[in-house]
Amino acid sequence: MSFVRNAWYVAGWSREFGEALVPLTICAQNLVVFRASDGAITALEDRCPHRLLPLSHGKRIGDTIQCGYHGMTFGTDGKCVRVPGQSNLPASAYVDAYPVLERHGIVWIWMGEADKADPALAFDMPEFSDPDWHIHHGDQLHIRANYLNVAENLVDPAHVSFVHPTTLGNAASENVPVHVKTSGEAIVAWRWIRDAEPIGFFKKFGGFAGNVDRWHYYYLHLPSTAVIDFGSADAALALPEEERDKGVRIFALHFVTPVEEGYTIDHWMHLRNTAVGDEAASEQMDAMFRIAFAEDKAILEAIHQEEQRPQKRKPIRIAIDKGPNVYRKRIRELIEGEATDDLGEAEMPVFVQHD
Repeated sequence: MSFVRNAWYVAGWSREFGEALVPLTICAQNLVVFRASDGAITALEDRCPHRLLPLSHGKRIGDTIQCGYHGMTFGTDGKCVRVPGQSNLPASAYVDAYPVLERHGIVWIWMGEADKADPALAFDMPEFSDPDWHIHHGDQLHIRANYLNVAENLVDPAHVSFVHPTTLGNAASENVPVHVKTSGEAIVAWRWIRDAEPIGFFKKFGGFAGNVDRWHYYYLHLPSTAVIDFGSADAALALPEEERDKGVRIFALHFVTPVEEGYTIDHWMHLRNTAVGDEAASEQMDAMFRIAFAEDKAILEAIHQEEQRPQKRKPIRIAIDKGPNVYRKRIRELIEGEATDDLGEAEMPVFVQHD
């Protein structure tokens, strides 16, 4: 399985979790999620240790879940609190409980070793807490493709001209060089298109009629969170890169959650520095995003289908693949690092290496 497990993955928006038992799958692990009476969200392994019936097929009793087969009951910590017909509770009668973090209306679940679940590792950005920025939670895009393909598509400005010609791109950017930086925590790809016709998105939302300067900055944070900083400004302003806030600037956030090897959910939302508090504007933007993201979905699912077929030759790589290539390498290193335990240097080594 090509999953990084020691990471926070988005399960959904806060509004999606209440008293009801919600089954979901992350990294091929089935979970059952609900909000306890104190408001905290609980995520448990969705499999009773007795006959393996998913607990989501049972029922909630207070802050416990009763299995729908023989009534074994589990608390929010995963421990069994009742076995009908007997007074003793076997030590093996438990389900795994997963660390949960809820912040900015987003619910994260840590899928790896619980003692490594540091909230500081979950993605955050200053604009979430800035009243000059509007936060809007969007939808879930269900994609029948591997999450690595989905994520690397989100660090690829070059595809926008061809996949989204009427929404997020146009022909003006086809031959504009893409810059890539891979030395930092995030992989970054970006480009500016100067003094060009505005794309369809900003014709509708930004109201631009004449030529604009527009930008795309793609940030990919491991394992699979992407931030696309894009916007436009009147070309006459000739904005330098560091003054993008003077234009219409939007952060499109994609929290890419692997469900299984061939199934991914992209939880998308946006932050913007204009039309703050205007929900009609949010709905207008959602409609345009849905069109664009459906275009991505069609491409990615077609690629995934072809990847399952026999290959007569190796796929080629071209100049624009620098960011995706580095991304794949880093993911492999993380997965390999989780596959073994490093015990450190031995105090009394019996093996001494000299080269």
